[in-house]
Amino acid sequence: MKNKTTAGLFALFLGWAGIHRFYLGQVGLGILYFFLMFVGVSFVLGLIDAIVFLSMDEREFNRKYNSQQDSDTPNYGRGQRSQEGGRAGSRRGQPPPVTRNNQAGSRDLQNPYKINGIKKYKEFDLEGAIDDFKKGLEIHPKDISLHFNIACAYSLTEQVDLAYYHLDKAVSLGFNDFEKIKTHDDLAYVRIQDRWEEFRNQNFRLKVNAIADAPKTPDLPKAEPVGDDILLAQLKRLSELRDRGLLSEQEFAIEKKKLSR
Repeated sequence: MKNKTTAGLFALFLGWAGIHRFYLGQVGLGILYFFLMFVGVSFVLGLIDAIVFLSMDEREFNRKYNSQQDSDTPNYGRGQRSQEGGRAGSRRGQPPPVTRNNQAGSRDLQNPYKINGIKKYKEFDLEGAIDDFKKGLEIHPKDISLHFNIACAYSLTEQVDLAYYHLDKAVSLGFNDFEKIKTHDDLAYVRIQDRWEEFRNQNFRLKVNAIADAPKTPDLPKAEPVGDDILLAQLKRLSELRDRGLLSEQEFAIEKKKLSR
C-alpha cells in the first residue's frame, strides 16, 4: 500500500534520483529521472512531483497508485476509469488496456496472442509481450489497441522507430485519444525524442505516411524528378527499417503499397 506523504517526501528529497517513482512501482520513469539527473532536469521534476503528491487528495492518490486492474477496460492507458467502475494500475508493467466492445471482444477470443501479450506485459516480460503482439497483428493487422499496446512496449524498451510507427498506425486506424499519447507513462521515452514536437504537430502521424496519404495532383508530370526522389527516399527508408528488423515483411509490404498509389 503506497502512502502519498511518503511518496511526496521521497520526491522532495530524493526526486532527483527518481526514488519516488521506484517507490510507486514506475520503474521506467525512475530510470528516466535517474538519467535526467545528469542534466539537472530531474531536480525540477522531483520538486514538482512533491508538490503534486503532497497536495493530492488521498482518495485520488489511492485510485491512481493503490488500485490494480486485471482485465481490459474501454480506454487506453493507465489511470482511466473503466465502465465497470475499476481503475487501471499505474505501475510500470501494467499494460495499456484494450478496447472492449462486441466486435473487439469477439476478436480477442479469436486472438490468443493478444491475451498472452497483455499477460506478459503485466509480468514485465516486455520482449515476450512484443513477440505476442506482433503475432496478434498478423491475425488482426487493423487492431487499434494492439498497435497502441505494442507502441508502449517498444517505448519501454527504447525502440523509438517502432514505437512511433505503431502509434502512427493506431491513429491512422481511428485512435483519437491524443491526450493519452501526451500523458501515458509508458510513452515517456517517446516524448523526450527530438522528433516528438514534429510528430505531435502533425496530429500524431509520421511524415512518411503524411506524404504517402496525400492526394495526388493529376496535372503534375509523371516523371517529375522531385517526386521521384521523394518516392525513392521513402522506399529506401522502408527497406532500411525492414533490414534492421524494425518492420515485418507484412508491414513493409503494406507501407510500400501505400507509397506506390
